[in-house]
Parts: sequence; C-alpha cells; structure tokens
Amino acid sequence: MVLTPSTMPTLGTSAPSFSLNDVVTEDLITLDTFREKKGLLVMFICRHCPFVVHVQEELSRIGRDYQTKDLGLLAISSNDAVAHPDDSPQNLAAMAKELDFSFSYCFDESQDVAKAFNAACTPDFFLFDQDRKLVYRGQLDDSRPDNEKPVTGSDLRKALNAVLNNQPVSAQQIPSIGCNIKWKE
Repeated sequence: MVLTPSTMPTLGTSAPSFSLNDVVTEDLITLDTFREKKGLLVMFICRHCPFVVHVQEELSRIGRDYQTKDLGLLAISSNDAVAHPDDSPQNLAAMAKELDFSFSYCFDESQDVAKAFNAACTPDFFLFDQDRKLVYRGQLDDSRPDNEKPVTGSDLRKALNAVLNNQPVSAQQIPSIGCNIKWKE
C-alpha cells in the first residue's frame, strides 16, 4: 500500500465525459445520466484498500441519506483487476450488494476515466455543481484507519449540502488520503 493524497485539481474544472457500465445492473452510466441533477458526486473507491474499508459504511450511509436529494452519486473503481482480483467487476458487484449501495458502481477497466478525473487514490472524491464545474475534491473527513477518530463524512457532507442549498463550497479543502490507484503496467 502506497499512501497517496488527492491530486487536488483546480476548482472550476469541468467534469470529464465518461461512459461505464454499472457492475450490478450493467446499465450504461454516462455524465449525461445525471444531467437533471443539481450536483454530481463521483467517488473513486475499490474493495481492497484499507482506507476505503474504513469508510465504506459511511459511503453507503451517504448514498441512503442523499438518494432522494437532487444529487447524482457514482462510485468508480479503476484498479487493475488482473493484479488486484479483489477489485474485479464481480467482486465490486458483491461489495455493492453487501453494503447496499444506492448508487451506481462502475468499473473503469481502461483506467481512462480515472486519468480524465486526475484521480490518484482510493477514496478520492470529486463534487461538481449543476454546471458540472468542480467545487470539491477533498477528504471525506479526518478519520483514518489508525487515528481512532470517528467516521462522520463531515467534510464531504458540508460540501454536498452547500451544493444542494445553492451555497458556495469553501475553497479550504484537505486532500483525501488513501491507497494509490493500481495502474496497469
């Protein structure tokens, strides 16, 4: 495990286009899938990373808490599934079912989507406003697997609520920290 921070792309960056299949439903998910939503949260996660395992219940809670809100939610795994079979589409689908994810979970086999987003770690969060401009690319909260702070999702939830309430999102953002994305060689 290589401890890696978010790349923190420039706020205001446009959401890149993508086209991926949901690992559970096999539905095609694109940027346009969320066109009617006030905001869009894209989360780069995986099954095996201890940082994701540490927060996975909170990610599921966020999905449930915001599923009726005017917000699109999407999880993507871009890890090399050959080198890391826990992150295969089948295992990601099992994870989504076990955790009762209420959002789509897609597999980025080519890793092109992760590169387009400048995703670097798992978990890595990208929140876009109604114009699909980046307004948040920071941590879930300040809990880590080894610091005994409770997992609350407070930083991300503040940003989500600001977008939903047409409020500005603070530019003071702390990078997410996690395992590096497992790039293909």
